This record gives sequence, structure tokens and C-alpha cells, in this order.
Amino acid sequence: MQRINQPDVLAAVTAAFQRYEQALVSNDVAVLDELFWHDARTVRLGAGENLYGIEEIRAFRQARPAAGLARTLRNTVITTFGDDFAVCSTEFTRAGSDRIGRQQQSWVRMADGWRIVAAQVSLMS
Repeated sequence: MQRINQPDVLAAVTAAFQRYEQALVSNDVAVLDELFWHDARTVRLGAGENLYGIEEIRAFRQARPAAGLARTLRNTVITTFGDDFAVCSTEFTRAGSDRIGRQQQSWVRMADGWRIVAAQVSLMS
């Protein structure tokens, strides 16, 4: 039987998710890079780009403008499955925009900590 949202695992993933969010809005590229799995099979499907592999994700992060990254999260749901897998889903809004963003990440516990192995970002009209 799969154990869902064990308190210690949920706390660890929540902390990793919050660390990612802080790095995102402050454009801390080093932490963003750290939190993605360093593998050619890592996927990030963005609002305007499809990135396959850690090298494409790194190049995107390094070229991305650092302005206008602040956002407000809502409806965040973090679910862990067993000790080593989690899904984090959230909606976000940005000041000056009426569009609702959506973000979903698959996290896996690796030897060096929790890492994003797949991510998807989209915007609703």
C-alpha cells in the first residue's frame, strides 16, 4: 500500500518547493539549476518553450530576463507518494496581468536531495 503525504516527506518536499519558489522570484539561477535533475531526460514544458534536458533548461534560465518575476501563488497542492516521489501543483498570478498561470512539477528524491524531473508551466487567458 502506498503511503501518501507522510508528514516528514511532505515537510521535506514543501521546503524544497518553497526554496524553488524563492529562487524563481529572485532569479537565483544557481539554486534553480541545483533543484532540477541534471540529466538529459529532464523536461520543462514552459508557457512559450519546450525544453528537453538539463542543458536546454540551463540555457533558458541564464537567458531569461530577471525583471517582473514576482508572483502570488494560490491553490497549491503538494502530494507525496511513498518516500521518493511527489507532485507539486499551483496557480500563480502576477501584478499587472489578469492571466492565471499554472505550474506542475514532478519531484524525485535523489541521492543529493529532492529534484524536479519534469515541469510544466502554462497560462490561461
